[in-house]
Order: sequence, then structure tokens, then C-alpha cells
Amino acid sequence: MTITAGAPPTHSTPAALARGFLTGGVAGTSLAALVVGGIIEKVPLFVAGLVVPTVYGLLLFLAGAPRRRREAAVVPRTALAMIESLKAIGGESSDVPVRFDLTVAPDDEPAYRVEITQDINLVDLPDYRPRGILVVQYPPDRPWRVRIVKRPTPEWEERAAGARLDSVPGPATVSEPPEGCAFGFVGLLGLLLGVAVVIGLFRADLFDGDATARQPSSSKPSVSSSSSSSTSSSSSTSSTTVVSSASGTVALGPGQSMLDKGELRRAVDSLTEDKSEGDKGRDDDKGEGKGEGGGKRSALTVVVQERLLSVVFSPTGTQAPQFDPRSLPYERFPALVEEARTTLGIRSPRTWQITAERLTGSLTIRVGVTGAEGTASLEADGRGKVVRRTPVG
Repeated sequence: MTITAGAPPTHSTPAALARGFLTGGVAGTSLAALVVGGIIEKVPLFVAGLVVPTVYGLLLFLAGAPRRRREAAVVPRTALAMIESLKAIGGESSDVPVRFDLTVAPDDEPAYRVEITQDINLVDLPDYRPRGILVVQYPPDRPWRVRIVKRPTPEWEERAAGARLDSVPGPATVSEPPEGCAFGFVGLLGLLLGVAVVIGLFRADLFDGDATARQPSSSKPSVSSSSSSSTSSSSSTSSTTVVSSASGTVALGPGQSMLDKGELRRAVDSLTEDKSEGDKGRDDDKGEGKGEGGGKRSALTVVVQERLLSVVFSPTGTQAPQFDPRSLPYERFPALVEEARTTLGIRSPRTWQITAERLTGSLTIRVGVTGAEGTASLEADGRGKVVRRTPVG
């Protein structure tokens, strides 16, 4: 059984339940903000997961200041106590935490058992032995908060020296009243609600990102091609292009990248082996259908971005420097992009672009990256070997 003295605080009051609900809500919100912010890479959300519990803890501390002042103003009750048992539970400093099992005998109330932990100096530790009599103090309304008086008044010291106390049975132990099922339930409800609110607010970023991550990279890209002085668009994910010479673009869907293994080769093949009907007709009239329509189209420029490939093909009969787009070292492109992102002074790269051309006579592959610090680039030859670097600044 549990013996209590006075009027212990009630933990199931509306104020206590509201505090439990808010505490659970803050815990759930902050944890969900940390996890979701890390997954979707939203720094403000992640920081909010750290700030919210800190601010709530500060507000809770300030709100409890009046109660702590009232408790401090209560005159403690003094009584004699007998040590039933004691055990040092650790500590490497001069003060060792000791767990005491005490029988407390107030003058005008029934005796009771209580377990406390208090730091005792190593020098004074031999003075505390089982069956020894102590002077203790505790708040009248919280008898479980017993503290040993290390330097009692002469009157109480004299009483302790000549006192003899009987042990109280172990089951008659005073302890702090538990919070109760209602408190735990509202705390759990607040935690779940906090998690649900964060996930609900950011469900689009969270689940769209997860869906695109699961989307297979081998899914067929959309292809759009436009011939001389024309505009075309085959799907919502492709680009609309207006050019003065034959060109083609390949736009990938969400979750894909042109740097995925084999993706660039497939995209270039889809453009070089496919021509619009107008081009085929002109080639047939000139007897050149096999030359241009056979998948051997030369290019003036090839531009590669994260999910977009753009090729400007050489018009028939042009004398401008050109090259076979299929001859580019595409297997070197991921390494070139990684080197440009990490070695040119851009700490947080936002975008990158690869441009291949022969305007100077020799094939040049230029990789540019942009970030908060500015723009940087590197150049490579036709085999993908880096020949020049231009750091940021």
C-alpha cells in the first residue's frame, strides 16, 4: 500500500493534461521536423525541429517559476528518521550519490518508509550506518521529498542522539503519485498529432520525392525534334524549341538524370536515328536519304543538363566545324561533372551544364557549374581529359 500525508498534488487536472498534450505535441512536431527536413533537404524545417523544443522548454520553465516560488516559501517539516539500508551508486568526485531507505517518524503523523538519493561527502560517509538515526526535512504536502539535514540544530541533534525508532514495513512506502493513464494518453495523442501535422504539411515534397526515387531510370524518355524554322513539343516534360537549323531535344522525367549509366547514349541514338518527315523528303529528293537518314547526322553543338539533352545538327552543305555526336566520351561525363562540382571552389553547386563544340577547330567539352559563390568551369578535349580549369572568382 502507499501512505501519503497531506494533500498530494493531483496530476490529472485539466492544466496538467493540457501540459502533457502540449509536451507530446512539441516532441512529435520536433522529431518529425528533424526527420522530414533531413529527407527533403529543407534546412529551415530541420532548424525548426531544434528550435521549437528549446523555446517550449524555456516557456515551460518560466511558467513554472511562480509555482517554484510558492513551494520554496513553504516551511519544511523536521522529523527523525532511521536508516534501514544505504548503498553508494557511483560517483568519482568527493561527493558520492547514496541511495537511502529510510523510516521517517514525524511527531504528529504515522511513520512511513521512503527511498531517496542524496550526495554524501566521502569523509562523512562512515557516519551513516544502518539503524542510525538522522534528522530530515520535507515539505508537508510532498513527504516523499525527504532531505537529510547534515547540520541539525542542537535540539534536534540531541533528540537524534537518544532516539530509538521502530522499522516500518517495506510496503508502507511513500512515493510521488504517478501521472496516471490519462496523462500518458494525452501525451501520446499530442505526439501523434504533431507528427501527423508535419507530414501533412510537407506530404507533397516527401512522397513525391520518394516516388521519383523509386521510378526506374530505364523508363522511356520523351523525345521532341524540330526541323528548320519550326516549333515542336511532344509532351509536357519536353522543351519547345525554335531554331534556324535542324535540332533535337530529349527531356527526362522526374527522378532521372542524363548522368545515369547509359542514359546519354540512348538519348543521342534516339536523336541521330530519327528525323522529321520534312527532312526525309528533302533528302529523298536530293538522293541523300541514306547519308542523313541513316543515323550519321553531324552536330554543331551538344548541350547536356541534369534532365535535358539538346543537339543542334549541321544543315546540309554547311561548312561550319561539325562532329559526330556519338563520338563524345559520354562515359567520362559523370566524372567531369563531379570534378567541376568539387574542385573549383563552389561549395554548394546548384546547376551544371556540359557543352561540346568545335568552334575553334578541335573538339572542346566545357563543364560549367553555378552556386552561391558564382560560376566556375573546366575544359576537356575530345577524349574527356581535362586541359583547363577556371575556378570561381
